[in-house]
Amino acid sequence: MQYQFTHAADSAARIVIQNALFWGRKKLSALKIPWCTYTDPEIAHVGMYERDAHERGIGVDTFVIRMSDVDRAITDGDAEGLVKIHVKKGSDKILGATIVARHAGEMITEITLAMVKNIGLGSMAGVIHPYPTQAGAVRKAGDAYNRTRLTPLIKKLLKGWLSWTR
Repeated sequence: MQYQFTHAADSAARIVIQNALFWGRKKLSALKIPWCTYTDPEIAHVGMYERDAHERGIGVDTFVIRMSDVDRAITDGDAEGLVKIHVKKGSDKILGATIVARHAGEMITEITLAMVKNIGLGSMAGVIHPYPTQAGAVRKAGDAYNRTRLTPLIKKLLKGWLSWTR
């Protein structure tokens, strides 16, 4: 097993039990295993790094949200860090993510769940997060992805509408 963590061993044991008792066909290699280093700020990761994708010939788009752009992080005095999410180029399929932030260990779970259930980054923008939370950075990454999908006409209309409402 690549990751020698308690939570990885627990997940492996669950697969063995499910496969043995219920004639399952789950594979350990299919697991999306997050990890976290409990420093200050914490560092958490799941899935591929950008270099991993390139080595496999997979194009990626990367969305980075700085914690200094997240209201809760600013309020808490924890504006150091970032959320970085890699998606398969031309889609919103999440390939991997790295979070450097005070509560990165808690925040990476939302992205891990999205990867396990094949929920794209664009859909993450539709998840309602209590305000203000540091995990709002994940929603902001979804918003950033969705902005890339706007056509020039829609961008122009939105810009005009926003200037009219001010």
